[in-house]
Amino acid sequence: MRHLGAFLFLLGVLGALTDICEIPEVDIQLVEKLGQRLLPWMDRLSREHLNPSVYVGLRLSSVQDGTKEKLYLRSLKLDYQQCLLRSALSENDSDCQAKPSMGRLSLYLLALRANCEFIRGHKGDRLISQLKRFLEDEKRAIGHNHKGHPHTSYYQYGLGILALCVHQKRVHNNLVGKLLYAVEHDRLHQSHFSVDTAAMAGLAFTCLKRSNFNPDQRHRITMAIRTVQEKILKAQTPEGYFGNVYSTPLALQLLMTSPMSGAELGTACLKAKVALLASLQDGAFQNAVMISQLLPVLNHKTYVDLISPDCLAPRVMLEPATTTLPQIQDPETINVTLQVLSLLQPYRQAIPVLAGSSLEDVLKKAHMLGGFIYEKQASLSGPYLTSVMGKEAGKREFWQLLQAPNTPLQQGIADYRPKDGEAIELRLVSW
Repeated sequence: MRHLGAFLFLLGVLGALTDICEIPEVDIQLVEKLGQRLLPWMDRLSREHLNPSVYVGLRLSSVQDGTKEKLYLRSLKLDYQQCLLRSALSENDSDCQAKPSMGRLSLYLLALRANCEFIRGHKGDRLISQLKRFLEDEKRAIGHNHKGHPHTSYYQYGLGILALCVHQKRVHNNLVGKLLYAVEHDRLHQSHFSVDTAAMAGLAFTCLKRSNFNPDQRHRITMAIRTVQEKILKAQTPEGYFGNVYSTPLALQLLMTSPMSGAELGTACLKAKVALLASLQDGAFQNAVMISQLLPVLNHKTYVDLISPDCLAPRVMLEPATTTLPQIQDPETINVTLQVLSLLQPYRQAIPVLAGSSLEDVLKKAHMLGGFIYEKQASLSGPYLTSVMGKEAGKREFWQLLQAPNTPLQQGIADYRPKDGEAIELRLVSW
């Protein structure tokens, strides 16, 4: 900790010497370790595991696995093009397990640009048309008076605009106007400020501005970029995170594109880098999506660079991580209290699990013991709860994960690992 404190002091001095958001060079071995955590995901080529974000993150990083990357992109193309195009023709296509979301389609388009490909041809036009239909549906849900909300989220709305922009597809002023209004009137978020959502909106606006799209809205776009950047800076915690550790990479992507200047910006970004490095040493960033948002930052890249990606830039070849077999020890059993207090019939039970088990393992064990039921749904960020004790999360509701009594978890059920004696509450909340 003394060394970390000295490092923080040094970066504070350095921050005073710079007035832009720059991330100093990071030890390549650290980047390689992060990249190696993505390699197992590159081997998962089934539909439920394919994740365009993984591919985008690697392509914008300083590391690579050439053969796996090519195979992964090929699998993405086969799955997304066939499934997306068929779902456009039929709502009940048996070859597609679920109609792809706007977010999935947007990330797929980013993956193509990460390989320096533009969407072209008849099939490409169909994909672009489908994404525009998604955005039109969201625009209608928001309404003329802006009192409604997107069916998904403003995060996905901004991601959709960004995906069209990097493919040099113009977005109608009415669609951009909805996102501008949400920023101008602080409607991006329902309950509390979301750094992720603000950063994604800012990245979409930055792409539009750099591409000279929507000239009639240029002044509003410029002001909206400044607004979200200022709010993100104000959301920096004493530890250095923007919001929390997992929203910090996307926030840094936006701030790195910032036309703003000043010692405050430079110092804030350097402080965030120190916080991220400390969290990496503590074992954070096991989730593939979170890693894929961090890797570009460590290579001084952002999603906006997909406007004109450098596909010939040299990147270090990744080698599979070498592991040493640990000594065999008797597994330790811990007790985690699982509670659901927001229902008419509360549930509270101590669940014995092996040390190192995920929260999802706790839920499975509780179900096996009886008296507890739940349902989950897969997403690109990992599984999330849709129903607990027979109660489904309705529209504008979700099952929140908390460390009792009121500390929200920053990881999902597959990534969070409770400690012995910890109490975890599942709470149905509205947003």
